Amino acid sequence: MTVPTTDTAVRPKLPRIGLLDTLRGAALIAMATYHFGWDIELVGYLPPGTATTGWMKLYARSIASTFVFIVGVSLVLANTPETRWKSFWKRLGMIVAAAAAISVATYFLTPGEWIFFGILHSIAVLSVIGMLLLRLPLPVIIVLTVVATAAWIADTFVSPGILRWPFFNPRYLAWIGFAEMPQRSNDYVPLFPWIVPFLLGFTSAALAIRTELPAKLAAMGTGSSLLAKIGRRSLSFYLIHQPVLISIAFAMAYVVPPAKPDPAETYLQQCNTSCTVEQGQALCRSFCQCTLDKLQEQQLFTPFQSGEIKPDDGRILSLASECSAAPQ
Repeated sequence: MTVPTTDTAVRPKLPRIGLLDTLRGAALIAMATYHFGWDIELVGYLPPGTATTGWMKLYARSIASTFVFIVGVSLVLANTPETRWKSFWKRLGMIVAAAAAISVATYFLTPGEWIFFGILHSIAVLSVIGMLLLRLPLPVIIVLTVVATAAWIADTFVSPGILRWPFFNPRYLAWIGFAEMPQRSNDYVPLFPWIVPFLLGFTSAALAIRTELPAKLAAMGTGSSLLAKIGRRSLSFYLIHQPVLISIAFAMAYVVPPAKPDPAETYLQQCNTSCTVEQGQALCRSFCQCTLDKLQEQQLFTPFQSGEIKPDDGRILSLASECSAAPQ
């Protein structure tokens, strides 16, 4: 089976592009630096919410976008001039197995925020979609890419949340990407909007193979660099790096314990982090400060923080309702 083309020319097998491996390796190193930031926040060196807000949040999304873009590019290049089904199924099996292992491990380690659809889950589904797209004419692929990109722009900038519905909130549907309030997860990379960088990479490669660009990029070399070697072992690096980094973070905390955070400040940061998923930042600051004040006034703050009082306690629900109704 061959990759569909708009002409009848038979293309030779494409050479491996060292620059692509190097870019993948650089993205892996960047991912490791972000995860280490998450780890040192976990052990107490950074304020809660640091790794999931502000520039760190943008940093994480740019890394994930780079990975998914490269997946789209690599899928086209690897299956030109003919579809390599054996290689595809082997790699897909490895990715699915790794994704399942991560889900199981996090379900037991962090049951409240377990990874039900993270970056590996997303790559697995996108890879299957990509193999189906290989059978389509290039103009159709371009149209699909434009439509998906336009939908992301509309949902993010024009009318934020326009494509979000409560119907998709359960985990068994949240992976699609249209959930209004998906359940918390330490790594949530749903199909939408992450299909956008995938399609951009896929379409870019589909256009590039009709030119001399792949050969020119391959001729530039760099395939022997350390980053390229890391990039060629991306799945192994992904699975190994986090256990190593989190072990380092806990060892650091054992040798040099981090300063004890202010409980009130910690509460405000955690409250704002979870609140801003649904509400505006200014509204969340007001709501969180209000709930903190009322918890302290009613001497509920310490037992609430310790877990003695649960979030569904009537007193907690009552003061949350009061703060929600109060003028912001």
